[in-house]
Amino acid sequence: MSDTSNVKYKKYVLDDKLQYFKPHATKIENSFADEIYSSLNRDEKFISPKFFYDIKGSALFEKICLLPEYYPTRTEVSILKQLQSDLSSYLDDSFRLVELGSGASTKTRLILDVFEKFQRIEYFPIDISEILTESSEILLSEYDNLHITGIIDTYEGGLEFLKNYDTKKNLIIFLGSSFGNFSPKDGATFLKKINSTMKPGDLFLIGLDLVKDTTILESAYNDSAGVTAQFNLNVLSRINDELDADFDLSNFAHHSVYNEESQRIEMYLKSLVPQTAVISKSGVTIPLRKDELIHTEYSHKFQLSHLTLLFEDAGFKVNNTWCDENDHFSLTLLSKK
Repeated sequence: MSDTSNVKYKKYVLDDKLQYFKPHATKIENSFADEIYSSLNRDEKFISPKFFYDIKGSALFEKICLLPEYYPTRTEVSILKQLQSDLSSYLDDSFRLVELGSGASTKTRLILDVFEKFQRIEYFPIDISEILTESSEILLSEYDNLHITGIIDTYEGGLEFLKNYDTKKNLIIFLGSSFGNFSPKDGATFLKKINSTMKPGDLFLIGLDLVKDTTILESAYNDSAGVTAQFNLNVLSRINDELDADFDLSNFAHHSVYNEESQRIEMYLKSLVPQTAVISKSGVTIPLRKDELIHTEYSHKFQLSHLTLLFEDAGFKVNNTWCDENDHFSLTLLSKK
């Protein structure tokens, strides 16, 4: 492993089957405070969706995945079950599994089952949330031949770490249509970033949510139980706790709509009153007007017919695409051209 990885990350070894790497705490705190300063101290305010996923946010997202209105998870799971035998033909014991945004690893098991025939399974989850360590311990109790090296960092940081780690082949998976959170420009850049960290022979499996009826889409992000609202508001709780801020959550509402022209769900926090919030560790005071919106997430939806061009522009070759029977969701297996 390169010296630069050792400098930026602290290594924690829990036992002979579980270790993880984490950037030094000051680096994490500074980058969070700096990013929040930059994104809220402007006319069009936003908070990056990557900050949703502290431990409470990750748990709330797992609840969202079980809601009747939230079709993406169950649809993607159904496709993963179908493609297991197909995927098996692309893999041998020279591969490890790398996952971007592992969360609670529910869908991961369906891929690990494909690896189970090998003598040793190596799994590298990359997640910004500490939930990674908890879910890793549960997985280890379920797979005797599993060895986990977690990377608690951003996707970009984790991929850069992986690039310098060793020469073993990687199957990188990016599930849940998390790719849809990127703007089209940033998404194209991120695909090129993944491609640049891949070795010849590596594979990349990506899940994407497809364009569909507006009613289905809006219901999925405005659930009747209000769990998505809790999830959205929790990002303010996180800023309060970690950056010594004083947001009053009762002064905000969850606001979510589908923008048909841009083919994306847009999620916001709406200020219900004129108010001011102080974020001590970011060194900033944020004034908000009544009905002012803080953008928290875009979730872009994709046309199947456009995907090949998107991937080819980033330097990928499409090996296979799988969809559910309604073409609500897709999974595509890619390799470097």
